[in-house]
Amino acid sequence: MSVVGRAAVRPVILHGESGRLFAVHVAPAATGQVGAAALYVAPFAEELNRSRRMAALQARAFAVEGVGTLLLDPFGTGDSNGDFADARLSGWLGDISAAAAWLERAGYTRLVLWGLRFGALLACAAATNEPERFRRLILWQPVTSGNGMLTQFLRIRVAASMGGARETTKDLRERLKSGRSVEVAGYELSAPLASALDGLQMQGLTLRPDTRVHWLEVAAGPGAQMATSAQHVIDSWRGRGIAVSAATVNGDPFWATQETTVVPELLTATTAALLDGAA
Repeated sequence: MSVVGRAAVRPVILHGESGRLFAVHVAPAATGQVGAAALYVAPFAEELNRSRRMAALQARAFAVEGVGTLLLDPFGTGDSNGDFADARLSGWLGDISAAAAWLERAGYTRLVLWGLRFGALLACAAATNEPERFRRLILWQPVTSGNGMLTQFLRIRVAASMGGARETTKDLRERLKSGRSVEVAGYELSAPLASALDGLQMQGLTLRPDTRVHWLEVAAGPGAQMATSAQHVIDSWRGRGIAVSAATVNGDPFWATQETTVVPELLTATTAALLDGAA
């Protein structure tokens, strides 16, 4: 166990349905204080690695306020067992359940699902599957459509092939539909995972009415507006009685930049959201 600032940080090995999972537990700074905990659901593929610094900083900010955090590497990603080619959407949802169970056994009584990008969409799916367990969500820059995210991911390969044999996203989707995998920037995407992503839409997920959601997006410059797709989801949820607070903060897209990028305003806004009753 190491201590960073006033937060105790230690690695944790969990047992998921597909294999061993690696996670990092950041304990509350106050000795003996256990109550609320945030379970971090990471973004897709390389975005996971590019976001580690921000996730760690946010976990330490939570710890100062007496909130624990578990930073999870889902099966087939990071330091967990398995290859990306072996990952399945249902398995990732099972990994979230396993991580939540670990937090509950550790004594935490209030869980907050905190997801970034695809992790936000996955967190909403987990809350739909287990509404009694997950009633609080913090969503960073949510992906609202698995189909759209998959298309953007495949475009990375299309762009890389511009100097050689030309491919299109249609070609790659046909390959996936035929049951073959597609490698994109070193990540082998399986046909079953691609199919599941195509069918995952935030609009189609049914959160329980007493779920509380904090939706935070990063944009360049003050006063930026939410994307239309995001606003549609927010309005739909509010229409069903779900309490959604939504805001944008100034900063750069740290999940997409090659260099390590920090967005202090997002850390501050997220901590404030948690203390405002999200936990």
